[in-house]
Amino acid sequence: MSLPLFASNWMTEEHHLLQDSAARFFSERWVPRAAAWRAAGLMERDTWHEAGAQGLLCAAMPEAFGGSGGDFGHEAVIVMEAARANLGGFGGSVHSAIVAPYLLRHGNDEQKARWLPAMATGGRVGAIAMTEPGTGSDLQAIRTRARRVTDEKGDHYVINGQKTFITNGQNADLIVVVCRTGEAIGAKGLSLIVAEIDASTTGLTRRRLDKIGLHAQDTSELFFDELRVPAANLLGRSEGLAFGQLMCELPQERLVIACQAVAMMERALDDTIAYAKQREAFGQPIWNFQNTRFVLAQAQSDLLAARALVDAAILAHLKGELDAARAALVKAWCSDLASRLTDACLQLFGGYGYMLETPIAALWADARVTRIYGGTNEIMKELASRSM
Repeated sequence: MSLPLFASNWMTEEHHLLQDSAARFFSERWVPRAAAWRAAGLMERDTWHEAGAQGLLCAAMPEAFGGSGGDFGHEAVIVMEAARANLGGFGGSVHSAIVAPYLLRHGNDEQKARWLPAMATGGRVGAIAMTEPGTGSDLQAIRTRARRVTDEKGDHYVINGQKTFITNGQNADLIVVVCRTGEAIGAKGLSLIVAEIDASTTGLTRRRLDKIGLHAQDTSELFFDELRVPAANLLGRSEGLAFGQLMCELPQERLVIACQAVAMMERALDDTIAYAKQREAFGQPIWNFQNTRFVLAQAQSDLLAARALVDAAILAHLKGELDAARAALVKAWCSDLASRLTDACLQLFGGYGYMLETPIAALWADARVTRIYGGTNEIMKELASRSM
């Protein structure tokens, strides 16, 4: 087994209890179903209700809005336990730690009361639609447009455009759409509009995307064709506030990705040490070869450093002190390291590491995207350099 990590000073007894509960639930209830989800390309809709009943959704939301009344640490615990369980298909981190905070901090009282309790139970599944085929990390280049119309059907925004790489895209029925409104150009012309989707909705088409990893996650391309959304679903007191709202929330999103990356590394190292001690070559366990021990000792030291960095970032975030520049660098460094560490571990598995039935294969493939989503690591370094 790997060496114990240094104590996470932000974790209270309550966090530890949640950690044990989440780990047990994932291991007993979801891990046995994971292979079927990977084959299907998504987790069934009822898994969201299961997660809600277990207290694994909106853990940091106030109890007044149906949440558990916790802090970001509770979300971090759930994110890391899901990653340790190799459940890359669970989009709960986007739902609870990204979408819900937009509604909590930027929605009005009526919006919060209508949407957040349903998200906490899994009655609503959240997604955020930022990225477009031609924009990537450049949010100011967004082209999806929402025009405001008032007619016999009421006061609405009519949305036209295309979004891609949207986590929870198939199951989502509450989608925060980053749109261009009005005539302002660049960042000043962007707004957040929440689309509520049900069986009667017209104007939305979804296409599930096939990916290198995260096979059980329903990542999708969304097409908006005259999708009507009530004007009351605008987030914020007026149009044109989206860029500031996004910049406010993106540090937490990037910290979530760093949490995922560290937990993937923990699982990869544990699995590889166990494998190296039982797999034999030339009449002895491959653990007996100095190269194997040196590779895994290096991985252990990298993991110790990564977890200490993430713990420090979580503590800063809980105090309201995590700025965008440092969050970007934490995300970039941890995700780069996760790719290197899982690759080194996969190599020690030999041919079995390349087989999808071996957990290290999924960890390796899933870790790769952490360097891309939430903003590519190249963009992370560019953003951080502007504050240096």
